[in-house]
Amino acid sequence: MDLSTLRAGGKAALARALAQLERAPDAPETVALLNAAYAAPAAHVVGMTGPPGVGKSTLMNALIGHWRGQGRTVACIAIDPSSRRSGGALLGDRTRLSTDPEDQGIFVRSMAARDRLGGLAALTVSAMVLMRALYDVVLIETVGVGQSETDVVGVADTVLFCVQPGSGDSLQFMKAGIAEIPHVVVVTKADMEQAASRARADVMGALSLGGADETAGWTVPVLLVSSQRGSGLGPLAAAIDGHAAHLAEGGRLALARQGQAEQWLSEAVRERWGREGMRRAGPLSLPEGTSPFQRLAEINARLHHT
Repeated sequence: MDLSTLRAGGKAALARALAQLERAPDAPETVALLNAAYAAPAAHVVGMTGPPGVGKSTLMNALIGHWRGQGRTVACIAIDPSSRRSGGALLGDRTRLSTDPEDQGIFVRSMAARDRLGGLAALTVSAMVLMRALYDVVLIETVGVGQSETDVVGVADTVLFCVQPGSGDSLQFMKAGIAEIPHVVVVTKADMEQAASRARADVMGALSLGGADETAGWTVPVLLVSSQRGSGLGPLAAAIDGHAAHLAEGGRLALARQGQAEQWLSEAVRERWGREGMRRAGPLSLPEGTSPFQRLAEINARLHHT
């Protein structure tokens, strides 16, 4: 299956391609498909993180509706907790999102986090690269397990951090180093008016103490959103677009994605071959424009024969 077949085949073709990714990640045809997708990014990738119960899935649903209303196509990866018995995702996408299954402009895939602590599934990067070549927006929702949520930075262009009013999350998570992660902070359940305003003030105070990357020239907005009322979605979508425009200036986006690809390559080699394999692999450089999937295939072939 090539990229043009995938584009023409809609959701069914993408589902087959994702199954192929899982079944035969090292097959030459899989690597060729990923190489082509990596070279043709179209979507802006948004990562959504925050503690369990903060309302990430509800917000995800509301954002999908907003973007579809603007005529944008959206692909979603929802990372779920894993079943201890089967290793599969405990929550299916149909129970989480009220999207129209007939709408070819929306694709939702649930993935099990399994034993990964970073809040992301092992196949997230490969799936994201495929979806990024096919849709206008890719939205990734992490499993929500606190400090280990930092992995989302390695896969998303813009990271949303969700805070719930009245829960103490705003201060606890800022103390935990999460302040360094988000490009946009969302205080959910803004219909809890007084508590939501207090949480927003707490977050803004915590951000002002440092952690956010002021040197990058981006000030992290802290927005109040009520998914149930539908309030605040316009400003949130505008903030995401604003960050995308900021990244487009001066080659910031290409630089960030290059760093993500190098990080993924390093982690993939370490996961497959361990510390000794990392040593034998030598410098894991990734020349600009080179697919990390192609580099991984070459390194795997070399290490197999040494």
